[in-house]
Amino acid sequence: MAKLKNIVKQLSEKDFQAIHDSLVESNADKSAYLLKSLRERQLSDNKIMAELEVNANAYYTLRSRLNLKIEEYLMAQLESPRTDVLKKLANINEVLFTKKKAISVATLKKLEKELLDYDLANELTTIYKSLKKLNINSPDYFQYSQLYNRHVAYMLALDKAEDLLADYFKKYGDYLFTGGEVEKLSLSLLLKEMDNVSKLYESHRLFVYHSCMSIFHRLFVEPDDTYRPDLESIEDVFAKVQKIFETYNLDSIYYHLNLVFEFLRLEYYTHYKVYRESEKYFEEVNDAATNLLVNYPTYTFPAQFLITKIQRHLRLGNEADLYAENDNFFLDFEVDPMDVPKHTIYTTYRAMACYYAGKYDEAAKILNNLLNEVSLKKYAITFMEVKALLSLQYVMLQDYELFNQISNSIQRQIRLLGKDSCENILLFLKVLKITTSEAKKEKAKKISTLLPRLKTLEVKYFAPTLLIRFDEKFVKQLTDIEPVNN
Repeated sequence: MAKLKNIVKQLSEKDFQAIHDSLVESNADKSAYLLKSLRERQLSDNKIMAELEVNANAYYTLRSRLNLKIEEYLMAQLESPRTDVLKKLANINEVLFTKKKAISVATLKKLEKELLDYDLANELTTIYKSLKKLNINSPDYFQYSQLYNRHVAYMLALDKAEDLLADYFKKYGDYLFTGGEVEKLSLSLLLKEMDNVSKLYESHRLFVYHSCMSIFHRLFVEPDDTYRPDLESIEDVFAKVQKIFETYNLDSIYYHLNLVFEFLRLEYYTHYKVYRESEKYFEEVNDAATNLLVNYPTYTFPAQFLITKIQRHLRLGNEADLYAENDNFFLDFEVDPMDVPKHTIYTTYRAMACYYAGKYDEAAKILNNLLNEVSLKKYAITFMEVKALLSLQYVMLQDYELFNQISNSIQRQIRLLGKDSCENILLFLKVLKITTSEAKKEKAKKISTLLPRLKTLEVKYFAPTLLIRFDEKFVKQLTDIEPVNN
């Protein structure tokens, strides 16, 4: 909420009035009231909810839509100058065929300056190609030929950098779901290739693309304590990127990539357990989570936010609140089963929200649907993790027949992979086996002896079983369950 309040207060009077009038004209009276309240009145969220006569979920939706409306308006203002330049460029042949050489050159030079401000390498090639033609009999021909060749090469370098980013985050999903050294090496090689591409030119855009990859790599693949400690600090990289965004504040790509770096800041401070700082970015990213998940998979790995969100709620002790948020949180989210890692993490997140709300039947249905929708055979450990989470739901529902089917399937896979490769799943299954055993004696004690090990285990792969709160309440829930013979 803090971000929305700050944006509203910093709007110029002209922009504020334009947005307010637009909301009124579209009959979005509650959004208009919220906008005015945030700008002119010092009211708490609860007070605004009471005046609007809405509950917390409706209020969350209302402020998210207001935030989106403001962003759309500001984006429209950003696009106007850039669009104007591109329109002029589209009509450049009209100038070349109808104007004298001096006027054509002057027009092209003016467009060149504007395109350089936007760092539009592709469009600049059109300018230099035209200047080459106009100067074919002039000594300047060589200069423009060189500029043309350089910008064609630069354009290809940018395309290569974007392709590397997309490939990296696609392969990161494979790494997260396997924890394998081969997948890790593949990511490191992609980062090395990005290092080489970014060194070809003194380019702020290449620096930003490189930073998207390198910061993420240093947080989730090769942490700084083991990965080239001589590198520039992540905070210094953040500062440089922010300066670039402020310098090129009319750049539409940077406008959108700001969300990626807010997400990376959240993950950075969470990684180093500087939670006071991470909270400054959580609400901003949370408000834009659907947009992040849907539109940014080629610039980062947005599904990581859902894992971080569960961990945050566990840390704050309010994991039961996850379920109530879901309907509004994913209001505009469209599932994509083709993106197996993102879809699996998203579905698992929803199932865990159900679990913490005590809705075990709903959680089981969600997980069963996941297993039917996507094939996880390529990711054996993730397959077992999802099945282990499903088996917990069956235990809670006291459906021992289905529990035994799932647990036997998991045990067969553990024998194939080896106990050392999935110790957490093995321990988790042992806890559930104790729960469902006929012997009632010292169940709580037996379970409690296994939980400390589960709490301290760290794995490289996606492990929803380690996102379960292993506390006294968990032990009591398990020991209160009737054994199999009943």
